[in-house]
Amino acid sequence: MTLVTLLNRMPGDVAIGIIWGIMALGVYLTFRILNFADLTVDGSFATGGAVAVVLITGGVPVPVAMAAAFAAGVLAGLCTGIFHTLLGIPDILSGILMQLALYSINVFILGGANKAIGVGKYNLCVSMLKVTPSIVVALLISGALIAVMYWYFGTAQGSAIRATGNNPAMSRAQGINIGLMKVIALALSNGMVALSGSMMAQLNGYTDVGMGRGAIVIGLAAVIIGEVLCHAIFRKNSGFLLRLIFVIVGGIIYYMVMGFISWLRVPTDGLKLFTALIVAAFLAVPYLKGKANSSFRKAGRRGANRE
Repeated sequence: MTLVTLLNRMPGDVAIGIIWGIMALGVYLTFRILNFADLTVDGSFATGGAVAVVLITGGVPVPVAMAAAFAAGVLAGLCTGIFHTLLGIPDILSGILMQLALYSINVFILGGANKAIGVGKYNLCVSMLKVTPSIVVALLISGALIAVMYWYFGTAQGSAIRATGNNPAMSRAQGINIGLMKVIALALSNGMVALSGSMMAQLNGYTDVGMGRGAIVIGLAAVIIGEVLCHAIFRKNSGFLLRLIFVIVGGIIYYMVMGFISWLRVPTDGLKLFTALIVAAFLAVPYLKGKANSSFRKAGRRGANRE
């Protein structure tokens, strides 16, 4: 347990953090923009990895396999949206049902519980054997996704999705089909999550049906960490583009913190506890800061009244 060991593992942690950040972009879409608590991501993340690994080992080019993984995630999101909008199932239960269904689907896709990639046999998009090029590729993909999201949510349909998440009743009154907007947003969100899963499977060199377990917590951690840092640095100038960029930053910071905790040789069983504590800490920062500012303002008013 030396400092050199920690420094040597940092590039790998950064690569993993960027990929988790891409997954967090999908979570940001539903959690912040749509205001929808979607738990499908725990299943669609693994679905993306399963589809990519099966296709790559079957001789399909890596970019095509990643596109297929994205499409599989879109399909999973569509199903969640249909559960919620057409069948009237609450948002959380819709995600849970789809997550359960995807577990069995992922087993069928893989033909078992897990499947490995012969890392040296394929020209993978990202790989731990080539960490620096993998970081560059992951950054390029995340940059492209951020650019597309920034453009899309400035269009009429993207604005309608944002309006739906902000005020569904008013959006419906304005003639927006909020059910359709929810389905589209859920599809795009899970597509990005599955794309991230396909990249993580390549980076690890394998995939398994439990790969996405706890993904929603990691995604929320990246979103919250990114938001807190963005607001701390840019204050009121933190626009939509900056918030998207800081989602990726949040993913990197989250996984570097987890890498540091692992470096301290904390038992693996305790990592989930630390994840919960990290998320709780960053969630509490805006509240405690607002409460402190409010206390200072009240104290200031009391002082002015005395004078």
